[in-house]
Amino acid sequence: MALDDATTQFLTAMAEAGGTPLHEMTPGEARELGAALREMYGPGPEVAHRSDATVPVADGTIGVRILAPENPRSVIVYYHGGGWVIGTIDEFETLARHLVARTGATVVLVDYRLAPEHRYPVAVEDSWAALRWTVAHLAGAGPDLPLVVAGDSAGGNIAAIMAQRAKAEGGPRIDLQVLVYPVTDADLDNASYTDPANQLMLSRDSMVWFWDHYAPDVASRARPDASPLRAGDLSGLPPAVVLTAEHDVLRDEGEAYAEKLRAAGVPVRSRRFAGQMHGFFTFVGVLPGAAEGLGYVADELDRHLADHTQPA
Repeated sequence: MALDDATTQFLTAMAEAGGTPLHEMTPGEARELGAALREMYGPGPEVAHRSDATVPVADGTIGVRILAPENPRSVIVYYHGGGWVIGTIDEFETLARHLVARTGATVVLVDYRLAPEHRYPVAVEDSWAALRWTVAHLAGAGPDLPLVVAGDSAGGNIAAIMAQRAKAEGGPRIDLQVLVYPVTDADLDNASYTDPANQLMLSRDSMVWFWDHYAPDVASRARPDASPLRAGDLSGLPPAVVLTAEHDVLRDEGEAYAEKLRAAGVPVRSRRFAGQMHGFFTFVGVLPGAAEGLGYVADELDRHLADHTQPA
């Protein structure tokens, strides 16, 4: 189906405002665009607790932001999107607040370091350190709380990789992975990449730009900790919830990953959101599709938590 009316109107307004295409910007210019979009989202719901912490990583530290309700039901470690080049935890705090309100979970936003200043695999290593920090430091708030890794776009890529790495390293135990239009492969020429109808806010050209900044060594992109679809064995991974958008260059690889998980015996719940473009999930308060996507994630988390609490 065609893009929904709200998305069409939004894109029309963006086009009328003018501006340089993303793939023609510098990373600094692209980051300014992300900061401007943040103003559109509003502050989000109130949460009971908000704090920042510092996580040691190789050659430095990164920040995490913890947003929590009074009595959390689970812990979601959330990795933001932005092609590994743009995005900050400030820009994703509104989304995180909505996740807290809709799911009753504590949400930990991870401020992994960005390319091109910090190229692959720095984002992966930072994210792994933040996951392990979360397990170590939030255990006192509820050692039996289910642990969820989640993310959108490049953050979905990282969340999928965290699930694979936790399996390979024997822990921590991850109870669910939520992958929102994730990057799962570096194939830039599949059907959804080359479809003219999908060249919207995210296009093939902008994904080439992101990959070139993040992993300029093309051979490295085939590694499973860059392209998780390339992993040989997906059996034993945690259950997955996968969201894709109809008009998105990343649609096919996200759905291919869901199918590969299913084929490996992993429980998967997936949905393609008709009439939506890449990015719809994060446009809370701007696009109606964001509320629908959040509702889907909340419902699936409810379903999983109900299963999680059933007696063996």
